[in-house]
Amino acid sequence: MKNLLTSFLLIICFSCTSGKKEVDTIVTNAKVYTVNSNFETAEAFAIKDGKFEAVGSTLEIQENYSAENIIDAQGKAIVPGLIDGHCHFYGLGLNRQTVNLVGTTSFDEVMKRVIDFQNTKHTNFIIGRGWDQNDWEEKTYPNKALLDKLYPNTPVALTRIDGHAMLCNQAALDLANITSKTEVSGGEIKKENGKLTGILIDNPMELVEAIFPEQTRQQQIDALLDAQSYCTSYGLTTVSDAGLDKNVIELIDSMQQAGDLHMRVYAMISNKTENLDYYLSKGKIKTERLNVQSVKVYADGALGSRGAALKQPYSDEHNHFGAMVIGTEAYKELASRIAKAGYQMNTHAIGDSANRFVLKTYEKTLKGESNRRWRVEHAQVITDNDFDYFKNENIIPSIQPTHATSDMYWAEDRVGAERVKGAYAYKTLLEKSGKVTLGTDFPVEQVNPFYTFYAAVARKDLKGFPENGFQKENGLTREETLKGMTIWAAYANFEEEEKGSIENGKFADFVILQQDIMEVPENLLPKTSVYKTYINGVAQ
Repeated sequence: MKNLLTSFLLIICFSCTSGKKEVDTIVTNAKVYTVNSNFETAEAFAIKDGKFEAVGSTLEIQENYSAENIIDAQGKAIVPGLIDGHCHFYGLGLNRQTVNLVGTTSFDEVMKRVIDFQNTKHTNFIIGRGWDQNDWEEKTYPNKALLDKLYPNTPVALTRIDGHAMLCNQAALDLANITSKTEVSGGEIKKENGKLTGILIDNPMELVEAIFPEQTRQQQIDALLDAQSYCTSYGLTTVSDAGLDKNVIELIDSMQQAGDLHMRVYAMISNKTENLDYYLSKGKIKTERLNVQSVKVYADGALGSRGAALKQPYSDEHNHFGAMVIGTEAYKELASRIAKAGYQMNTHAIGDSANRFVLKTYEKTLKGESNRRWRVEHAQVITDNDFDYFKNENIIPSIQPTHATSDMYWAEDRVGAERVKGAYAYKTLLEKSGKVTLGTDFPVEQVNPFYTFYAAVARKDLKGFPENGFQKENGLTREETLKGMTIWAAYANFEEEEKGSIENGKFADFVILQQDIMEVPENLLPKTSVYKTYINGVAQ
């Protein structure tokens, strides 16, 4: 009797599944924001071999597909895997192994963190990052006096949060052979009464960075895995790393091939001779998880450290214009070389002078070309009629909304009431270009992409300031913001056919959210959290 009952149940099960296509995973009972061309929503989808097999209603998917792994989303919102369009993924991993100075409210707090770190780690070279004098009551640059007293024999290098200024003690300066007579173009070595203060801005920092202890392979691996764990916890499935060297790119590739690194990486190669000579002659490199076909270039410095190149002097520093960190002729030659190699050029441009020069060079270099998608990273201060350059289909603005809400307290001091109207103008950039790619620039800003979403939509800081939003007319809608973090970011990476939306045939990268970012009250957007992140249909 028992055998007959078993046979009967098997027949019933076979009848229920006959005619259904077997897949790996089915997700049901969700609110799926597909971000397809019509920005449609769905309830369910099926996954096979790491890709979306079908998208539709729960009933449709259940009637046509069967799977051993069925996920009931219980009404939660699902969005495509989030893409950070401009970040420093490897740098984040390295930074998590050094002194974290983010959020310090005084130089005394900086020193306390340095002391606590060194008392625990006992390193031969103290490295840190994250201080911002604009967040301190005393907003002037610090000097090296206290570092010299505490660490006369141990080199110390503490980088500003934007990566464009550095405080060093005398031991680090000596090791880098920097004296009061050292001259480096494309930046500044700060002095008072002819003596070094320890502050380096932009290019001179490279002299100190060149003497940093070399990372072991295991330290590099640990950094990448640490960054991956942190990023996937926030729903990121692809990161566009803005500046990597050949050895790190090759390590990423090997870890991806071995199955240890799941994160997809759009790797912009750093503008260094050895990188250019290797990759531009080799051509584009593309796997399912790694994409190498772009070069990251710096045009100028940062606004916070007054290194951004402006057309007119800084409003808070007489006769100071900032500076280009690359020669204009060298930049033009580089653009031509990149164009001939078929690579994408992605240029950091903050000041209005740097932006104009970059945009004019792009337009001239790409004349007669199509589908080149060269990017202006940050596009932070634009004046006059320079916004119109973004009408060119070959040019994409790559912007970071939290920069606006981090800088808004002092931006007008730097550039004045008139110029600030063209700063962080994301809506204007979108209207001119038709697409914007959104990122964070972490670890300059925090990794959390929901802070990006909130800053883009509300134009406020995490305390809800200012009440009506900073230059709210340049805020983005929620739909525009989600596109900028998914399909438009994929487009900027030449990857819109394989990711950026939940559609048949694309990689099954998606995020189940605890809150619905398209519907929750604006003030709750930063509190959004991730229930689960999936890459290739596999939970991370």
